[in-house]
Amino acid sequence: MSQDEAPQLTIVVGHRLGKGQEVARGIEEAGVRAVLIPGPAGDMRVGDVMAEEKADLGISFCGSGGAGAVTAKSKYGHDIEFGMRSVDAGVTAVQAGKTVLGFGFLDTYELGHRIATELVRRAGAHA
Repeated sequence: MSQDEAPQLTIVVGHRLGKGQEVARGIEEAGVRAVLIPGPAGDMRVGDVMAEEKADLGISFCGSGGAGAVTAKSKYGHDIEFGMRSVDAGVTAVQAGKTVLGFGFLDTYELGHRIATELVRRAGAHA
């Protein structure tokens, strides 16, 4: 399968307050498909939307940085890292093979771009 035929990587983004646009923009500009869950409490639906979209990674944002990630783990068995407060922690979690990342409110372009870039790098290393 050529690079052009390879399925596009997908990251689902759910935010407790209905945000996540900046992270989604960073993801898309890194060449990864972003699925932004609309509306409040999107963090609690990350696992469900990942299953629907056959996504490679989920990012959940809430005050504690854990509710959506823990829900995805208990419902779908995802390997999670949560309670994160920095971009570097998220990149490290992707390097460790985590499939759902739980953050406090950190809706930034840099987070989306660096997480997506690391996911692409990791996927290429496993191709």
